[in-house]
Amino acid sequence: MTLFDRTKEIIKKRGMSVSEVERKAGLSENYLYTWKKSDNPRKKSIESVAKVLGVTVDYLLGKNETPEWANEKDTKDLETFLERNLEGGMTYGGEDLTEEEKQQVKLAMTTIFWKRHKHD
Repeated sequence: MTLFDRTKEIIKKRGMSVSEVERKAGLSENYLYTWKKSDNPRKKSIESVAKVLGVTVDYLLGKNETPEWANEKDTKDLETFLERNLEGGMTYGGEDLTEEEKQQVKLAMTTIFWKRHKHD
């Protein structure tokens, strides 16, 4: 899913219009439609839209499986949780985990975090 598609989907879920989000985010008319073709939209505009929609920038960018209800505090809590639980060497049977295995552990811990941390 592209940045534009994800943004438009959230706009629809929020019962808003694209023009309303653009106005509230301080963007020019039809600006969000440029995201259909742009590989590198301005960071400030993405941050503004995320704030208007009440989601994280990472969620808009599709960088993780952050739930749409998560806010900045929630994502900071996740970072803290992962830092506390993943710091130090990760080993199994006396051998260091590969980078791929470490990413799998991180994904599993992230999934558990979001399931336990869910709120309205």
